[in-house]
Amino acid sequence: MDTRTILLDVGGSYIKRPDGPDIPIPSDGSREAIATALHSAVVSILSGGHSRIGIAIPGPFNFKEGIFLMKHKFASVYGERFADIAGIPDGVEVKYIHDVNAVLEGAIRLMDLSSRNTALVTLGTGLGFSIAIKGQVRYSPSGSPADVLWNLPWKDGILEDFVGSRGVKRYWAEEGGDANDSAAVIANKADEGNPAAIRAYERMGDTLGEAVKGVLEEHGVDTLLFAGQVSKSLNLMESSLSKHLKDIVFVLAPKEAVFEGISSLFENN
Repeated sequence: MDTRTILLDVGGSYIKRPDGPDIPIPSDGSREAIATALHSAVVSILSGGHSRIGIAIPGPFNFKEGIFLMKHKFASVYGERFADIAGIPDGVEVKYIHDVNAVLEGAIRLMDLSSRNTALVTLGTGLGFSIAIKGQVRYSPSGSPADVLWNLPWKDGILEDFVGSRGVKRYWAEEGGDANDSAAVIANKADEGNPAAIRAYERMGDTLGEAVKGVLEEHGVDTLLFAGQVSKSLNLMESSLSKHLKDIVFVLAPKEAVFEGISSLFENN
């Protein structure tokens, strides 16, 4: 990517750039607080001669017009244009991509997966999912992933309640652990050999494997990628995942995949 381009990965807690420190952003904060964080991320455009910005951001979002449509986060800027809030000057080309699709697009390029049917699961505060057939990511008309799992009805709730940080904390509490422990704390305990913590991650892997089996079989997926903070503990889930997904390869997506995916927005420019 040439030096005229800035790449931003806008999450619920931080804005990340490949060439600078993370910038905190309070997605549940006021319009002023969100605007300040976004402006800090793009301020170098005003003096650095940059003419393009590529942005990965979660949905719901109008990826064509760059308009916030989220109500669970960034609620104080709902319906507003990203460029206006961030103070991006006219003349700067701005393109947007769903953050989950960005990771999958980037991983396909970095890992040479263009001939494979690949799916991506992102495990963090929420649950993201996307599929690519022979290297072509499946997009919905809105620009979000075409295949959605987070709101799949599951037991007394939805799948996102049982997979990701909420899921592992739920299972840990059911195994007798402290419900206030974070997913990272539980993972550390599991790595130290704590049986209850190990079971919590195994149970989450079992749930995820059962939930994704049908859609992976439907699309002939042979490679399942993982990204997100909770996915760093993939080793704790692999055995239980394998019970449901016997012929599928599990791999952590490269950490730089999101920025490679954002870069793909400008491939034809």
